[in-house]
Amino acid sequence: MNTELKGKIFTVFLDFDNTISTNDVLDDMLERFSADDNWMRLEDKWKKGEIGSRECLKGQVEGLRMTKKDLDKYLLTVQIDPYFGKLLDFLNDKKIRTMILSDNFDYILGRILNNFGVAGLEVYSNKIDLAEDRLKPSFPLSNKDCGGCAHCKKTTLLGKLRKDEMSIYAGDGRSDLCASSVADIVFAKDYLKEHCRQKGIAHIPIEGLKDIYDYLKEKL
Repeated sequence: MNTELKGKIFTVFLDFDNTISTNDVLDDMLERFSADDNWMRLEDKWKKGEIGSRECLKGQVEGLRMTKKDLDKYLLTVQIDPYFGKLLDFLNDKKIRTMILSDNFDYILGRILNNFGVAGLEVYSNKIDLAEDRLKPSFPLSNKDCGGCAHCKKTTLLGKLRKDEMSIYAGDGRSDLCASSVADIVFAKDYLKEHCRQKGIAHIPIEGLKDIYDYLKEKL
């Protein structure tokens, strides 16, 4: 892992759920609004590697029962890491491109970011349409040649890098394994951190965005 940053050009890619947000928003929604417990069976199959995240998420989201009003009300309760704004300001001051790569959905992310006055970020995610009390998911960033991921973050990351640019990736979970395998620098927490430790993958362990902010401020 290349950790020398001075004089380098790089882009920062951030996962959303439990990296920017203080909890896993989708998991919380599934617990609160699922019509039955089928979402847990799908989750178990995904964790065992029996299905990909695309198949898992499609079934889980289609099992939610909530109106747009219900969703908007819930999203007002979602909290984000208190250092997110400070980190963005620092990266903007340094003219460092920053993008969100998420396995969550466009409407959900857009509402949460808007609730905290965050605008202008490039966000790459899955998509949902809302109709009455149903959510219809779609996955325009999946890659059938790369596996069963709902959003192939590795493909998005590599596609957004410019020539001679380094990549910094921060994430926490299973959906981050693919992108973290190709990033030059990886900030890892929770499941991703344990995975990197067990596999001997170079990473920088973090507890929250403050650790990233402190690291980059020192290095730059």
